[in-house]
Amino acid sequence: MRIVYLLFPFILLLVQGAAGSSLVPGNKQQCHREKGFCGFLNCPFPFGISGKCSRFFFCCKKLFG
Repeated sequence: MRIVYLLFPFILLLVQGAAGSSLVPGNKQQCHREKGFCGFLNCPFPFGISGKCSRFFFCCKKLFG
């Protein structure tokens, strides 16, 4: 019964991490569908990171406007 108190925080962390994982672009096609582009390691100034295209490429979308 004591182990339940130890496992409860880990279960909450897993659920919290999985909650919003499907809301951001996860591949190149989703990024382009949301009018973004894939940038290597970072995005140029008027753009911000909005998801991941692959391991080192991030989905860049316009921050303002």
